[in-house]
Amino acid sequence: MKRGERVVYYNENNNYGTGLYEDEFATIRGMNTFIAKVYGWMFIGLIVTAGVALYTVSNVNLLYAILSNNILFYGLLIGEVILVSVLSARITRIRYSTAVAMFLIYAAVNGLTLSVLLLVFTGESIASALGITALTFGIMSIYGYVTRADLTRFRSILFMGLIGLVVLSLVNIFLRSSGMEWFISMLSLFVFLGLTAYDMQKLKGFYFGTQGDTGLRNNLGVIGALELYLDFINLFITFLRLFGRSRSRK
Repeated sequence: MKRGERVVYYNENNNYGTGLYEDEFATIRGMNTFIAKVYGWMFIGLIVTAGVALYTVSNVNLLYAILSNNILFYGLLIGEVILVSVLSARITRIRYSTAVAMFLIYAAVNGLTLSVLLLVFTGESIASALGITALTFGIMSIYGYVTRADLTRFRSILFMGLIGLVVLSLVNIFLRSSGMEWFISMLSLFVFLGLTAYDMQKLKGFYFGTQGDTGLRNNLGVIGALELYLDFINLFITFLRLFGRSRSRK
């Protein structure tokens, strides 16, 4: 990256655009270190989720409490939404340690709600879906890092895809259509593969756009880790739905 080169940037109003790179404190080596740290937090979040899910399945009382109490289960889901919303809205105004704690709490709560997948699908299906997810996530992350295309132009398309997923999923709760479920899975695959590349490229904007403000840069790194974590989790669930084998059919 040379001074004067046009780059995608992040600004204080939570918007993205393009501008000239003039941050003398930012270097390619520094950017790579920043990105590695973000992926490190993402990986820690996944480990926390997996650990909590495994513990929940092995704890009969805890598992029964979650599955038998709809208020508790949906309360956990609502709590996840609140955590993500608060973290995203206040990321530039809270301490780095607070942001990390909120991210890890979210990962732990997500492990509680996702533990049901370990009961529904076979171990072989889960392992296969995890491997496919890791491969495709890695490919799209690399693409997002190396591409010179400005992926922010696809932001509105991906956002509309997310809205479509939510609406169709709610509708299918009542319809219970296998055809619509397949369409939802394919749309989810398209959306989260695109978001993986987009969120990876966005990390560059976080790094260079903060212009040497390490506090803001670190906080935005937590949001970057959360977004990549969500991309990975949703890809995993999508592949599990498409190719997974339930224990009832074993």
